[in-house]
Amino acid sequence: MPNATTPQQSTIDDAPLISRTFARAFDDDPMMRWFFPDAASRETALGRYFTTLFTRQYVHHGVCERTASAAAFWVPPEAQAKAVPDAETIKELQDILGDRAGAFRDAVRTAVRHTPEEPHWSLAVIGADPAAQGQGHGSALLRSGLAQADAAGLPVYLESSKASNVPVYEHFGFTVRAELALPGDGPVLWGMWRPARRPADA
Repeated sequence: MPNATTPQQSTIDDAPLISRTFARAFDDDPMMRWFFPDAASRETALGRYFTTLFTRQYVHHGVCERTASAAAFWVPPEAQAKAVPDAETIKELQDILGDRAGAFRDAVRTAVRHTPEEPHWSLAVIGADPAAQGQGHGSALLRSGLAQADAAGLPVYLESSKASNVPVYEHFGFTVRAELALPGDGPVLWGMWRPARRPADA
């Protein structure tokens, strides 16, 4: 029987667990605080935001895994065109973001301009409930996704919006390839890249 930190494939039924986990995980994230500045409503708004991304986008076109207290959304190269939000998803996100929808749009455009063009796996979102941080949930999910990218012989790209996470990703073989200052006095995103590895080298 799998233990609490064993990655499992996520299904649509996991949406409540995943949205709660991410709402807690990203409460102190600089970019999410920029998108959702009202502390009183942030957890509810984040829950709606991640529910929309998961149920309308990543669960259908990504590789979504979870543990008991963390989750990760990955996108392999063959799914990246399909993982772009459609018009209805964008409308839902705009409704959730309210007057911060413009900031979100500008952030997405900035990130897209710096996305590597060569085929790669993308780590779209990863987060652990703060109550379970340090127990190996995030590391287990990182290793699982990286192993799949290694098996495909492909590099991996991610964007970190939290400076303290940069050394964590560096430990897993990523290096910073760009620092992206978001428009409108937004926070910095660190674009990070991990070259392709043979599974035996991972």
